[in-house]
Amino acid sequence: MTKKLTVLLVDDHTVVRAGFRMLLSSQDFIGEIIDVDRGELACQQYQTFKPDVVMMDLSMPGIGGLETIRRLCLLDPDAVILVYSIHDEIIYVERALNAGAKGYVSKNSAAEVLAEALLAVASGKRYVESGLLPELQDVRKDEVESLRAVVDVLSPREFDVFCLLAKGLTAHEVAAELCLGYKTVANYNTQIKNKLNVSNAAELAYIAMTLGIIKTN
Repeated sequence: MTKKLTVLLVDDHTVVRAGFRMLLSSQDFIGEIIDVDRGELACQQYQTFKPDVVMMDLSMPGIGGLETIRRLCLLDPDAVILVYSIHDEIIYVERALNAGAKGYVSKNSAAEVLAEALLAVASGKRYVESGLLPELQDVRKDEVESLRAVVDVLSPREFDVFCLLAKGLTAHEVAAELCLGYKTVANYNTQIKNKLNVSNAAELAYIAMTLGIIKTN
């Protein structure tokens, strides 16, 4: 690859962005790096710089990572997006790919894995880090697949709220985490429960545990 890649780096943590910027700069196939701290700015900067690859986190305030992917793909159906995240559960990987991401790696990936992923997606291939999409070996496979289909009806932002509520956060805590108003989160809470046909936090937690969103060990 003779042309160096322009990368738009999206992460709300300054230290993380600095670390990944340093890592990316060490690769001879990487050219200009633009970094922003949230999805809204990513959409603006994408239109200005038209980067070759968008490398982004999922867990961010504002519109969040999944909605950012969706909006970038609406702006440009050919957008090349590589997700890097602390979340290694299947459902996060699948939702990111379904939203339009071309690749998914964990934040714990070695530098060579990240480089391999960037080159792969930039060349038009899909890249998912090894082990992130294992075959289901669950005796409750039918239930898992059924619940996953139900959760798929949630919008990206509803999914973000669902994950936090299922982990036991209050509506006020979710509002602070996602930089949303309390009433907005309360409305999301109602919509989510209606869509999932559940009535309380325990049922949300059960769904999240079954899907691996909440670790049981």
